[in-house]
Amino acid sequence: MKEHSVTLFIQCLVDSLHPEVGDAMVHVLERLGVSMTYPPDQTCCGQPAFNSGYRKEAKKTALRFLDIFEKSEAIVCPSGSCVHMVRHHYLDLFRDEPTQHSRAQAIAAKTYEFSEYLVDVLGVTDPGKELGSRFHGSITYHDSCHLSRGLGIRRQPRQLLENIPGLSLIEMDESDRCCGFGGTFSVKYPEISSAMVDDKVKTILETGAKAVVGCDVSCLMNISGRLSRIGSTVRALHLAEILANTGE
Repeated sequence: MKEHSVTLFIQCLVDSLHPEVGDAMVHVLERLGVSMTYPPDQTCCGQPAFNSGYRKEAKKTALRFLDIFEKSEAIVCPSGSCVHMVRHHYLDLFRDEPTQHSRAQAIAAKTYEFSEYLVDVLGVTDPGKELGSRFHGSITYHDSCHLSRGLGIRRQPRQLLENIPGLSLIEMDESDRCCGFGGTFSVKYPEISSAMVDDKVKTILETGAKAVVGCDVSCLMNISGRLSRIGSTVRALHLAEILANTGE
């Protein structure tokens, strides 16, 4: 059996605000026998600067990312939006610089979102058997924008969730409707963002699920904040937390 080695790319929001998501991902990969390294000098991938139009600053951050991760066998991240930045927008940033563009292409080809890596690279199909995952209750799943539209990752998270003993997956209406976070969008347009998350929360509550699960902490933070403000007990959980849970 091929031994797998990955370099962990931990999103800023996970590192700063929800380290438990990073811990959960590590626990899952450990159970699968994956060798891991974590470059402690890694920083932001540059997405906030890029989305705000600061391409010079985004390019500087992207070059640092290339330097740090270039020798990795595979790069795994618990964030669809950050993977989308590396896989697509780095190519745009360096389109007029052949050497750097070639480096960006090589990095893009080996950067994976967490659920994508589990299903498409490691071939995990039954987390109940392969990971000992357990969850008691019903959940609904939120398709984050960059993950579902930008990377086309919809099947993989559901395949994992549907094979966890005790878990009942209830699909919400318009599961891929934006939650309204959008990084700097929620800061620049708070009224629009609030209206969007209200719509998202409404569809979540209509399912009757006890938790909403996603693959991007940014969306989950936004949804969780709104749920708490209306006094809901519905939890917002990252897929890694669900997979790491063994019911013990």
